[in-house]
Amino acid sequence: MKLLCRPCSATNEVQPTATTADDWRLERLINRLPRRIRSTIRFVRQPSGRWLRIPTGLLLMAGGLLWFLPLVGLWMLPIGLALLADDVKALRCVRSRALDWIEHHRPHWLAHESARNEPS
Repeated sequence: MKLLCRPCSATNEVQPTATTADDWRLERLINRLPRRIRSTIRFVRQPSGRWLRIPTGLLLMAGGLLWFLPLVGLWMLPIGLALLADDVKALRCVRSRALDWIEHHRPHWLAHESARNEPS
């Protein structure tokens, strides 16, 4: 998978989180997180939370790099990158490509919550 950023529609300006094109896919992935983490991520992703989003994203990325330690996991790295992507144009492009890959190769990750709870 190429991680180079292709031209995307994101501008250099900080865009409110609710208007991004990736929002529905990101929300579905956030819904898969444990409730406590989910509510924290939603709080930090609010447009007024930039002052908290940047340090939280950096701390999550640092924790993700320490994946081999107990109580820390690699799961922190993509969440940190996704949080920083709200404020950094180059990361928005990478997040968009990652969500495109997930939508194409792992569509069940984006399944609606009611579809996941139905018996097969």
